[in-house]
Amino acid sequence: MTFARRLLPFIIVLAALSAAGWWFTRPKPVAVVVHEVGRGRVEASVANTRAGEVEACQRTKLATIAGGRIDYLGVKEGDRVEAGQVLMRLWHGDLRSRAAVAEAQLATARQRSTEACTVAANAHSEAERQAALVKRGFVSASVEEKARTEAAARAASCASAKSDVKTAERQLESIGTDFNRIMIVAPFAGTVAKITGELGEISTPSPPGVPTPPAIDLIDDSCLYVKAPMDEVDAPKIHPGQPARISFEALPDRTFAGKVKRIAPYITAVEKQARTVEVDVDFANAEEARGLLVGYSADVEIVLDTREDVLRIPTAAIREGNRVLVLGGDGILTERTVKPGLANWEQTEVLDGLAAGDRIVTSLEREGVKAGARATVEGTR
Repeated sequence: MTFARRLLPFIIVLAALSAAGWWFTRPKPVAVVVHEVGRGRVEASVANTRAGEVEACQRTKLATIAGGRIDYLGVKEGDRVEAGQVLMRLWHGDLRSRAAVAEAQLATARQRSTEACTVAANAHSEAERQAALVKRGFVSASVEEKARTEAAARAASCASAKSDVKTAERQLESIGTDFNRIMIVAPFAGTVAKITGELGEISTPSPPGVPTPPAIDLIDDSCLYVKAPMDEVDAPKIHPGQPARISFEALPDRTFAGKVKRIAPYITAVEKQARTVEVDVDFANAEEARGLLVGYSADVEIVLDTREDVLRIPTAAIREGNRVLVLGGDGILTERTVKPGLANWEQTEVLDGLAAGDRIVTSLEREGVKAGARATVEGTR
């Protein structure tokens, strides 16, 4: 007993040293970032796989049908033009000469027609008079027959002259058609984006299979939309009328509301790697789109479904197998399996496994963050 009493102080000191050693060598709590589970809106959406771009509702690349030297260039790049305005015309001295000849021929044909038809009318009247004299017995029937034959011949000459007039008119119209072959007229009001060629240069139309730059690129920038490629697996989920959000690299602080207008009826393969479907998205407010430049790169997020006031957590906090780490009141990390609902890149709806107020870890990439580890919320003492 005396011996045990003598050892007791040593045992107490040893236990104290062991406790101190454990205290100073124990694992330090890992600092984590947590998110308190709450309620709010969750949207399911899809986004373009590659950058989309702003397109004009009307855009045409114009060129003359025939080639020739540019004789008239009535616009500059950036000019606003009206529908029907002449933008460019090639040299057409030969057409002017042909038109002058055709006009003279038409005038002559009309004069001959007037002359022939006047004579025909007179011959018809004469035949009628001879017919009246035959009935009264003043002339023979042969005289009447001769007068009627003459009237018929003159009537045929009148018809032939009228036909010559129509032929001359068609010839003049054909020259007018040739004028259209060497002239560019604006098919709609818009802005001249690009002009290829200068006054006096030769403008050549594209031969079959050999694309060449258009003489004039005309854009109607009063109506704009966004064309964006979506992954082929998302194509069945997208329908006209779905709401969308449009953003631009050039305008990082603005988001534009949009609506799906059209889904292409075919899949596009880019280098046989990414298969996408083109989706056209209109701006919900056309006035907001005014001033945007055609060709701006754009990102489109199409909203497929929306749920309000649901339990939600950051999508980045979910591990493989729908597992999350929860920081308990005792400072220990525990793992739970959740049942996800609607989700997007930012938020995921939680149907089961968590309650409002639970603290889940979002800094999963940090060393030591695992189930069973002691943790402290970053920024707390």
